[in-house]
Amino acid sequence: QVELVESGGGLVQPGGSLRLSCTASGFTLDFYAIGWFRQAPGKEREVVSCSSSTDGSTYYADSVKDRFTISRHGAKNTVYLQMNNLKPEDSAVYYCATDYGPYYPQANCLEGEYDDWGQGTQVIVSS
Repeated sequence: QVELVESGGGLVQPGGSLRLSCTASGFTLDFYAIGWFRQAPGKEREVVSCSSSTDGSTYYADSVKDRFTISRHGAKNTVYLQMNNLKPEDSAVYYCATDYGPYYPQANCLEGEYDDWGQGTQVIVSS
């Protein structure tokens, strides 16, 4: 079976840091695009960051640029989202997703077919 499991969320003060992890099982994550998404109550789900499987290129939403970093650890079959200088506006449930499947590899990870999702991990940024 194909599975993604997120971890690392929690409650932090503004200005604090968290590192989210997404561990894959049932497939090799390095072969596919991976994305981090978030959804706050009453808001639409949005893409936070993603990573291409082709050359390691990445995308960041303007709201998190220069604060968040996406990275992969192939041996652990895991992708991370390092989140620094957190703001209350970052509070949301964070999900990882992958375009695992018979899809054409995309250099732009925003064009991935993200149809496999983790269960989510909650991040609360509050004083």
